[in-house]
Amino acid sequence: MAIDKVKAYFRAHGMEHRVQEFAVSSATVELAAQALQCEPCRIAKTLSFMVNGAPVLIVAAGDAKIDNPKYKAQFGTKAKMLTPDEAEALIGHAVGGVCPFAINDGVTVYLDASLKRFETVFPACGSSNSGIEMTIPELETHSGHAAWIDVCKGWQ
Repeated sequence: MAIDKVKAYFRAHGMEHRVQEFAVSSATVELAAQALQCEPCRIAKTLSFMVNGAPVLIVAAGDAKIDNPKYKAQFGTKAKMLTPDEAEALIGHAVGGVCPFAINDGVTVYLDASLKRFETVFPACGSSNSGIEMTIPELETHSGHAAWIDVCKGWQ
């Protein structure tokens, strides 16, 4: 299971004890916010796309939405989200638990500017009932992000 891969990753970094698993679903921003008892905007949702034949993850704030003109300016193509089957096969996590940790090789991770307004955020941990609170510097380190980008709207 993907959560086991994520827990093993965090165990290697002395952080496994911070992974939270819930008796309820955290598969959507709203459900995750309820499970974590935080504002929905602080959920670090991980969106999966195909860009020039390669999988890409964009981690964004829970209240942010992809801005198609900004996305096209950044990547030179229209935003095309992966299907649930593609996400699980290419990323290594099922939709509802997609996160930037313990992912398959060849996946590029970007962090969206919508996250920078928070001290801590809550990404998933590879399952639809998990999460972890991380500082932005921790997210930068553990996501292995390629860059900060600005491709979202609706959060300002």
